[in-house]
Amino acid sequence: VARSLLALMPELGTLTRRQAASLAGLAPHPRDSGNTSRHRTMRGGRTELRPLLFMAALSAARANPGLRDFYRSLCAAGKPKRLALAAVARKLVVLANALLKPDATELT
Repeated sequence: VARSLLALMPELGTLTRRQAASLAGLAPHPRDSGNTSRHRTMRGGRTELRPLLFMAALSAARANPGLRDFYRSLCAAGKPKRLALAAVARKLVVLANALLKPDATELT
């Protein structure tokens, strides 16, 4: 997944967290019109990444203690499991973007 992220998103490290999530196709986009307010769905971005990130999020939700707690807290709050996995996948992209920034030494 790391190689795929680097190959398909060479911009990592230069983006904001929202831009990185949107470019990976993990950001909610509204489709509102007038008074109609619908669910926000993930669309757009680099669609080749989304399946890879969901598999990585599934592994992270099982093995990584911090992300496991985050996933479980979302599920305990009544969120659907797919939405919780999407949130973990978004966290993975945001973390990768932060680690690749030139001033990443502040994160450790």
